[in-house]
Amino acid sequence: MMYCIILKESIWNIFCNFGPLYLVKVCPNAAGVEPGFYALVKYFSAAQASKAQRATHGRGFFQSSPLKVKLSTKQYPNFLHNSKPLSHSKCQDLANHYLGFNGWSTHIVTLKDISNCDNAGRLSTTTGDPQEITLKYGCIMDVTFPQHGLSCRGVGVAEETVEGTGPDVVLPKRGKLQRWARDKAVVDAFEKVLLLVLGNGKVVVECRVERDDVLQDEDLEGLIKVNDIPWSQFDPDGQEENEDIPWDLSVNM
Repeated sequence: MMYCIILKESIWNIFCNFGPLYLVKVCPNAAGVEPGFYALVKYFSAAQASKAQRATHGRGFFQSSPLKVKLSTKQYPNFLHNSKPLSHSKCQDLANHYLGFNGWSTHIVTLKDISNCDNAGRLSTTTGDPQEITLKYGCIMDVTFPQHGLSCRGVGVAEETVEGTGPDVVLPKRGKLQRWARDKAVVDAFEKVLLLVLGNGKVVVECRVERDDVLQDEDLEGLIKVNDIPWSQFDPDGQEENEDIPWDLSVNM
């Protein structure tokens, strides 16, 4: 087991030089095959995986015999449709690798206790059972890419049922749920981000912003809306002019 851990670390150190890694898994060879190990190395980028294969195949790094490195031929036809979002830590690793630690930032728009919504926060009144309370937090987070002049917004919700209502039980749980909600909001924001790695090494950032993400309800403060008012209120003779001019205007102050 210890040898597998050391081998995994050695493989990670070699292959991470060609790009950020998604997964490194080391397993012993199946029974009936000569003793040894094989490893599965996954990259975020297929181009970087191909580059790593060409550079490492047939070479010896941490052993006398050369490595046999092949690209996986397994196809995933539904990959784009059924793929799961990256974890919070993998989002950070990927952004730090391509953009640098100063190439992106997060900002909490709002973090609220929404335990009173959807029957959350209601105490259990079952006789003989300890009291239970459901805690629920919602977070809206902005992820900004200052060098590219882009930002996108994500939403995260975290909830959990807690046995007991004492502060020593509830307060630590509230802090954990707040962190979970923030992490989920960051992941949701990164789902809208596309990192394009060009042949010269430069990275282009694109954000898929939905219409609802442009202006939230809480951002309507300071917005003056001019409604469509019939001209007849000001012209008793009913003589309207410029009927083709749109009167429904919104001016962001």
